[in-house]
Amino acid sequence: MPYLFTSESVSEGHPDKIADQISDALIDHFLAFDPQSKVACETLVTTGQVILAGEVKSSAYLDVQDIARKVIRKIGYTKSEYMFEANSCGILSAIHEQSSDINQGVDRKDKEEQGAGDQGMMFGYATNETEDYMPLALDLAHKLLQELAELRRENKEIKYLRPDAKSQVTLEYDDNNKPIRIDAIVISTQHDDFDTEEKMQEQIKNDIINILIPRIKTKYSTYANLFKGEIKYHINPTGKFVIGGPHGDTGLTGRKIIVDTYGGKGAHGGGAFSGKDPSKVDRSAAYATRHIAKNLVAAGVCEEALVQVSYAIGVAKPMGIYVNTYGTAKVNKTDGEIAKIVEGIFDMRPYFIEERLKLRNPIYSETAAYGHMGRKPEVLTKEFVSPEGKRIVKEVELFTWEKLDYVAKVKQAFGIS
Repeated sequence: MPYLFTSESVSEGHPDKIADQISDALIDHFLAFDPQSKVACETLVTTGQVILAGEVKSSAYLDVQDIARKVIRKIGYTKSEYMFEANSCGILSAIHEQSSDINQGVDRKDKEEQGAGDQGMMFGYATNETEDYMPLALDLAHKLLQELAELRRENKEIKYLRPDAKSQVTLEYDDNNKPIRIDAIVISTQHDDFDTEEKMQEQIKNDIINILIPRIKTKYSTYANLFKGEIKYHINPTGKFVIGGPHGDTGLTGRKIIVDTYGGKGAHGGGAFSGKDPSKVDRSAAYATRHIAKNLVAAGVCEEALVQVSYAIGVAKPMGIYVNTYGTAKVNKTDGEIAKIVEGIFDMRPYFIEERLKLRNPIYSETAAYGHMGRKPEVLTKEFVSPEGKRIVKEVELFTWEKLDYVAKVKQAFGIS
């Protein structure tokens, strides 16, 4: 029987995402000046205020206020009427030194025996229902908001948009678990004040359906065939949305973990990513399991894969690796046998994850909005300036866990021609 499945996304101007982006900007600066930095940094944003807290072991000294303001400015909080503005918001730092008790469990004389920064289980997921091996509903939800942000920055076709926004996409699947059409789209976007609420609702709904949606269908033509039948649109369904961002809701690092991963498909171990250096397996192992799942599906081992890994704090070797192919395996092996082969291909000790995916580089700011998974790997040059004027220019590779660089190894291991 056909069924419906829903995923949501939030924009870069959502309060929780502002917090994520500030935390990851701090991570990038610490790693740029000291690649061995150990950082766990949390951010809280509210009306006119940013609070930074966390633990750091690093030789780098940063102007955290300046870094936070630049992030807020880039997102678009540059007007006093937003009640949260880059130049005027207060910024309080309560960042202190990392516990030596934790550090002794992570650092080792032999780098290869580096212990996991915490206990826990992490999941990676991949499906062949999109070109980037991501769940379709989440992929669409992200793209709607990315395009809405482009319209806001262009400030031509739609001139009243403010940075805060959310989206939600409901898909109809057939009996073979294949998406066949979009059933509903929900978009709530912050906006400037209108003369009347009726005028506001009419204008925004018209612009979303007649400007945003056609741009999506043109830009992502492979999805155009999903826009068929009677799609239910809920545009700013509560009505007025002038008060938004941190003035409307307090934002915290790590509160959008499902948006960051797979939109409710697969599973999640519960650990957030942003604000954590790669010694924290919450982050690095989640990237590594995504890398495994994506390469398994791309190699033709299965159509869908969930990969779990688990750790004990301070212990290098994982407690175990689990694979679930949801009955879609194309090889004559059980999921347990697939997991055993995976264990032989991918070394999941924390040091080897960091090395394989080049994680001790300043690559995290770009992950902090519109999802950590399903993004395009790319190489770019980034520049960082310390409070003393020291300038670091680094060429870095983003989203290395999205590369299909292990497909050949996986095919060989599974005997796939």
